[in-house]
Amino acid sequence: MTYVVTDNCIACKYTDCVEVCPVDCFYEGENTLVIHPDECIDCGVCEPECPADAIRPDTEPDMDKWVEFNRKYAELWPVITQKRDPLPEAEARDGESGKLEKYFSPNPGEGS
Repeated sequence: MTYVVTDNCIACKYTDCVEVCPVDCFYEGENTLVIHPDECIDCGVCEPECPADAIRPDTEPDMDKWVEFNRKYAELWPVITQKRDPLPEAEARDGESGKLEKYFSPNPGEGS
């Protein structure tokens, strides 16, 4: 099992999760985060830290696409280990549907 970030993170990018990760397996895009599924040790400490409920175990239904999405962008984006402020629109976008199609940016973030 591994944990992955889903589209609930897009346009929010809360980073509470990165501070508790013992193996620094979060990677930062311009407007979302991903978890490298091969680096995640399945400890689960990140899941309850996410205000947007965007972190899910890969054992839930229909998570295969998110495992591959997380793997792809974790290979392209820089690691993030320090908490930052969420995006300005985070509160308004939290829980919105269709965020992958509407807002996702493949551009890397700053990392830390």
